Amino acid sequence: MRLLAAALLLSAALASVQAAPPAYPKRAEVKAFITEMTQKHGFEQSELEYLFSRTRHQSAVVKAILPGAPGVRSWQSYRARFVNPVRIQAGNEFWQRHEEALSRAERQFGVPAEIIVAIIGVETVYGRNMGNFRVIDALATLAFDYPKRADFFRGELESFLLLARESERDVFSVKGSYAGAIGIPQFMPSSYRRYAVDFDGSGSTDLRGSPVDAIGSVANFLKAHGWDSGNPIAAAATVLGQSHRELADAGLKPSARAADSAALGVSIATPLEPETLYALIELETPNQPMQYLAGLQNFWVITRYNRSSFYAASVIELAAALKTERIANGK
Repeated sequence: MRLLAAALLLSAALASVQAAPPAYPKRAEVKAFITEMTQKHGFEQSELEYLFSRTRHQSAVVKAILPGAPGVRSWQSYRARFVNPVRIQAGNEFWQRHEEALSRAERQFGVPAEIIVAIIGVETVYGRNMGNFRVIDALATLAFDYPKRADFFRGELESFLLLARESERDVFSVKGSYAGAIGIPQFMPSSYRRYAVDFDGSGSTDLRGSPVDAIGSVANFLKAHGWDSGNPIAAAATVLGQSHRELADAGLKPSARAADSAALGVSIATPLEPETLYALIELETPNQPMQYLAGLQNFWVITRYNRSSFYAASVIELAAALKTERIANGK
């Protein structure tokens, strides 16, 4: 019955977005946004009105972002999408092509090259899957026609217009994902403005066309969010009894001291300093024993890129596979 109800709700939601809403410049919320942008950032009202007259609602964007019918969480299924021969081979080819930039990023930001390569691999398979939606269309659609997260996407739309003005980009030429993420590392516009760096020395940042800028920007993002250089990311863990339950439900932010692990029924495979904080990460797969990780500071930092324990664990495993393959090839 739950699946049926979810399917009916999804069908109703999809039906509600079939008919395109009125043109953006005619809508009160868009007019209010334009007024805010003129008053707050000095945009010309007539230019924004013209811009939004050319912006198009994309029902495919709303369909893509709507949650699907409830499914069974499976770490092994999720992992297989990202830790596989295609990404490992492509990742090592990417590493070989951009070895100098990756080494420089590792020295400058303290983030291991394999982590940078793994994130780019998980995000876009090294630039193969960057998205083909006009970013202005995607963000406007979500800002004005997706009430659940309208505030967030309105903020990203604001950041995108500022980014376009600052970098003198044609807003209609920038392509990205259905959520408005841009380029090889899939930065949202606010992250693009804060963390993108000109790592190739061209005089501008180009996350769609420059793998070197993407490398430096991923490393800068992680450092800015607290990457703990030279320290581990996570360690395998096991649990006994139910004392760990509260910790497992506490989220991704490290909050438990390694010294208290035994009292919580947690055993961590790698010895940690007593005051080291960790989060207990559960990686569940149906009909298989639960896998546990002690997620340290750097695990939490990776989840700032994507707030998913499965995502961070996939990045770690892809990074390890890339490094193993590289060593096997004598690098």
